[in-house]
Amino acid sequence: MSVNERNSKANWVDPDDAPEWPAEAWERAEIAVGGKLVRPASGTLARRGRPPVGDQPKQQVTLRLPREVVAHFKKAGAGWQTRISEVLQRHVTKGR
Repeated sequence: MSVNERNSKANWVDPDDAPEWPAEAWERAEIAVGGKLVRPASGTLARRGRPPVGDQPKQQVTLRLPREVVAHFKKAGAGWQTRISEVLQRHVTKGR
């Protein structure tokens, strides 16, 4: 039986090799001096989600639909949410 030998040597990481932080990160960072908060953080470095597209971005909603409706659209494969959206859009357009 073979024995796994564990590599106990740690990789050296030189703190001087760390990448520079962009100015934006420093502008939004929390500042504390001696444990006292001088300026709270003003956001995050990463923006979550997809950015809005166009002048009228879509609105995210939660919608409960009957199982048979969802099954009908999923049966056609990927893009089923878009197809539901298109059917609803046609209904709204016809109603005008």
